[in-house]
Amino acid sequence: MKQFDPEITPFSVVIVAAGSGTRMSADIPKQYLPLCGKPVLRHSIDIFLNCTGLKQITIVIDPTHQELYEIATKGLDLPSPVHGGETRQKSVANALATLNLEDNEYVLIHDAARPCIQKKQILELVKALKTYKAATLAAPITETIRTKDSDFLGGVIDRETLLSLQTPQGFHFGVLKSAHEKHQNSYFTDDTSLVAQDGIQVAIIQSDKTNLKITTAEDLDMAAFLLEKASCSPIIKTAIGFDVHAFGERASSLRIGGIDIPHTHKLEGHSDADVVLHAITDALYGTIGDGDIGSHFPPNDPSHKGKDSAYFLKEAQNSVQEKGGIITHIDTTIICETPKITPHRESMRQRISEIMELPISRISIKATTTEKLGFTGRGEGIAAQSIVTISIQERI
Repeated sequence: MKQFDPEITPFSVVIVAAGSGTRMSADIPKQYLPLCGKPVLRHSIDIFLNCTGLKQITIVIDPTHQELYEIATKGLDLPSPVHGGETRQKSVANALATLNLEDNEYVLIHDAARPCIQKKQILELVKALKTYKAATLAAPITETIRTKDSDFLGGVIDRETLLSLQTPQGFHFGVLKSAHEKHQNSYFTDDTSLVAQDGIQVAIIQSDKTNLKITTAEDLDMAAFLLEKASCSPIIKTAIGFDVHAFGERASSLRIGGIDIPHTHKLEGHSDADVVLHAITDALYGTIGDGDIGSHFPPNDPSHKGKDSAYFLKEAQNSVQEKGGIITHIDTTIICETPKITPHRESMRQRISEIMELPISRISIKATTTEKLGFTGRGEGIAAQSIVTISIQERI
């Protein structure tokens, strides 16, 4: 269950992604164009999914974009998308009609084409709804603004009185739903204009130009620059993996650390029972909070019977890399009385280096005993513990 920050009232969000994006002149709608390794829409979804206080998320799409939507949201556990209408206003209304919220609950409306929104801006908006029934992000106008008189400049407009509205925009649910129902036959380009018709004052949460809306190819380039800049300070994460296997039937060797070494018994397990590679695999999944080896490769799956654990290790590494993680160090301790590990330590490091295509300097293998204590001390099996460190770029 998601833990809520007591300072943040739970909120719902509607992400509007039903537009055709014709001004982009691209083969697919702009919300599905690739941006820094994932679709524009996915950036907007991910930032909200990582927000403290999110209660539910609703995505509005054009039903003809279903395949593009499924690609953009692959791997996410989301409710079925809502189909949009002929206008943005109708699309939002369709989404509101599906929400089972009390009138005083909070709902945010966000355009999918604003992928650079920051978590702190979202939370400031949510906090404002404790005081106001409606609020919006908005940026001051810094350029000189003038009217146009045919092919010549007209008068100057005082920019101090102007704002560039952005999303998300936040509302008490009852206020927004009522406004949509009351003005469904009128046309408004954003939701604050709609509630203002009912005399609702909209609070301003100052934003800046980094929360840009992608409309043209130049905007897409600028968004890429902003996202890459925001990712330039990596976060260091560590996780621990632990595995145990008992000695099984008699054999001439056992598999450990990716190599076969002489021993009187092999290790017992569904796969090749390589405790070292299993411990590293668990630690890798731990760095990205993605379960463990058993959740990805269940021991009751017959396809994994006798499988080389190098496969599990490589799959875990791929998962880390897909999320932008860079593996900086792997430190593993093998715990057993027998066999002796020291003569084979360098071969293990070399094999793990080969499997993961990492410099051997990032692979550490150590060994210890439990001084004849416990199941390892009695020579009943082998345990391994691994600590993996990664550098990963995450937007705040």
